[in-house]
Parts: sequence; structure tokens; C-alpha cells
Amino acid sequence: MSQIFVTGGCGFIGSNFIRHLLQADPDVRITNFDALTYAGNLANLADVAKDQRYTFVKGDITNRSAVMGALNENTDALIHFAAESHVDRSILDSGPFIHTNVLGTQVLLDAARAKKTKRYVQVSTDEVYGSLGPTGLFTESTPLSPNSPYSASKAAGDMLVMSYAHTFGMDAVITRCSNNYGPYHFPEKLIPLFITNLMNDQPVPVYGDGMQIRDWIFVTDHARGVEAAWRHGKAGEVYNFGGRCEMPNIRLTELLLELLGKPKSLIKYVQDRPGHDRRYAIDCSKAERELGWQPLVKFDEGLRDTIAWYQANQAWVNQVRSGEYLKYYETQYGGR
Repeated sequence: MSQIFVTGGCGFIGSNFIRHLLQADPDVRITNFDALTYAGNLANLADVAKDQRYTFVKGDITNRSAVMGALNENTDALIHFAAESHVDRSILDSGPFIHTNVLGTQVLLDAARAKKTKRYVQVSTDEVYGSLGPTGLFTESTPLSPNSPYSASKAAGDMLVMSYAHTFGMDAVITRCSNNYGPYHFPEKLIPLFITNLMNDQPVPVYGDGMQIRDWIFVTDHARGVEAAWRHGKAGEVYNFGGRCEMPNIRLTELLLELLGKPKSLIKYVQDRPGHDRRYAIDCSKAERELGWQPLVKFDEGLRDTIAWYQANQAWVNQVRSGEYLKYYETQYGGR
């Protein structure tokens, strides 16, 4: 029986990972350690909450005593998803990003050492590499060149992980992934924001000329990649995951309009984000070669499934948009 300690499991990617792992492996036990900040939603895992292999613990990764109290000795893997992740919010106030993504990572690393955790997996982002020109791909050897407070805080966390691997011989692996999409995505990021706006005939804000290019991956493909890195990755290595699906934001916007049957008049061009990276694109051949992983969900299929999920889960959308979801912990555990 594998004992897995997941941080940030009530967020978008973390919740999809937990659901995936519980379905894929009957011999796994998962502790989900989450502070339930605005992006953490217990309702994201309501369908597995009563699974005997799953335990939820409310806690902050920057709280050393809370982490030490929740992490068991000789845990098979600590898989670190918890992060402040919205670039726009980091531009408005970088403080929470430094606190969570740097200090929180350091606390987890120290706890993993003290508790003799067998493997530490740092779930990072392709944004630590900076911005690409019109050609080329990010590889695991691309120098770190973050351009936003968010990506800088993630890069700092990654460097701490590598320093612990080098200095203390910690068995640590870093994963870096391109833009995720799929169910349970908090509607502040592009795809869920645009879907939920368009469902209500509201405008969709496109930054600048809309020609920023991103590489899109369905969230369950990312979850499979993180699992593969935990099980098969080499200590001290970095693994990139991507969907091999580059697309300009404006083309993605037009595609969402087409699939939802909405007019182009709902596109609203807005002032570009300060320091907006122009292009991300991932070379994931190392993960394919060494981990036996590859993206399986085609973009058109995944996007249609994502739209269908939001249409079928209007109550979840309404609760998130209204803030009602914040009361879910109170009803389940007697307080937030």
C-alpha cells in the first residue's frame, strides 16, 4: 500500500490528480493537505470524500508544525501541487506568491527530510523558462528565465528542490507542464473564464492582439505524467509535460465561440498584461522516452468534454462565482 501526501489537492490540478490516482491504483492511500484558499474547493473532491483510502487535512504548507503533524514517517511520496498560480494576481501583489511558493516549498522539503519521505515531487510550470520566440521548444535544459512574480516564485521553489537534492541527497523530481484545461478549473484562467462567460452571453476579455501562443494539455494527461514521474522518474531530474498543441489565444477564443454557438461580437480586446510572455511550447520527448508517458487526449476532444462538463455542472460554476463554495468546509467539517 503506497502512502501519498498531496499538497493543494483541492485545487484544479491537484483534485484531478487525486481522482485519477484513486481510480488507477487500488493500493494507494492519499492524504490531501490543503489550506482551502480561494482556489481550493472541497467540492472538487466530493465524489471521493468517503473513500476509505482518502483523508483530508486542512493546513497551510508554510506552517511547519501543521505539516510535521500531518506527514507520516516513511511516506512513499510527497507530491507538491499547492501554489499561488494566477499571474494577474502576482502582478497586483507578489507577497502571497513568495510566501507560499518559496517559503512553503522550503517547509515541505525540511519536513520530508525529517520524516524520511521516500520521494519528493515538485509540480512546477513551463513559465519558469520565460518566453520563446516564433521557433524552438522548452527542454529540461532550457535556462530558467521567469518573467512574472508568479513564475519567479516557482523558479525559486524549483531551485530550492534541486539544492536539497544536491546538498542532502534527497530523492526529488521536478515536473514542468504547459497550460492545463479540463473540469474543476477555477474560472479565472482563460478557458474556464471564457466558457462560463459565454454560457451567460457575457464578453470575453482578450489581452492585446490575442497572438500569445500557449501549448495546451488536458489535465488528466498531466495527472498521468505526475504519477509517472513519481513512479519512474530518476532522482534529481526534471521532466517536461506538454500537449503538443500550440495555439494563439485569439484562435482558441474563436474556437470556443464556435463550439458554444456565440457571436464574435462578444470578444472584448483589453490592455495587454504587463510583461506578457509571447509564446510557450514544450518538448516532452524526455518524459515520453524515460517515463513511457505521452499525451492521450486530443485537443478538440478535450475541449468539447470540458465545455460539456461546465454545462452539466452549472451549480458548481454558480457556487464558485458567488463564493458559496467557501461555505462547503463549514457544512462538512464545522468551520473554515
